[in-house]
Amino acid sequence: MQIPKFDESNITWRTLDWLPHIAFFVYKVDEDNRIVDVVFKFAANQRVMLHRHKSSYVTLVMQGELRFYRQDGTHKETRPTGSYVSGVANGEPHLEGGGDEDAIVFFSNRNIKDALYEFLDDSGNPVQVLGIADFKAELEEQVATGTYEKVTSKAA
Repeated sequence: MQIPKFDESNITWRTLDWLPHIAFFVYKVDEDNRIVDVVFKFAANQRVMLHRHKSSYVTLVMQGELRFYRQDGTHKETRPTGSYVSGVANGEPHLEGGGDEDAIVFFSNRNIKDALYEFLDDSGNPVQVLGIADFKAELEEQVATGTYEKVTSKAA
């Protein structure tokens, strides 16, 4: 059976100049409950910079497969479309990326204390951190430019 591709036509993907091979769209930032919901698009056959998740999270692979690599670059795990995973804060540093097609993955980051993601150099030293304020600024920009309203609606 052919799995249909996720329809991303209403999503205006955002990127960060210093972080190649990944795009994102922020759906919600809840500062009171310390939650950030975001969808990431991982480029096919590429790897995102070495990083560590600084908060607990759940993920759902909505398209493609998400491939994980250890810090030394060896393959660790592949999560196919439909995979749901609940992860913990401060896990092992890793690289991740899409398989033979772009992977689209929903992340719900929970219980955020300070940062969501800590990016590391090849030696494992922190070089960049993304926190709630960073995702809140991106969400505010999405709202200001009208890209957010294309994918949201009122609760029933």
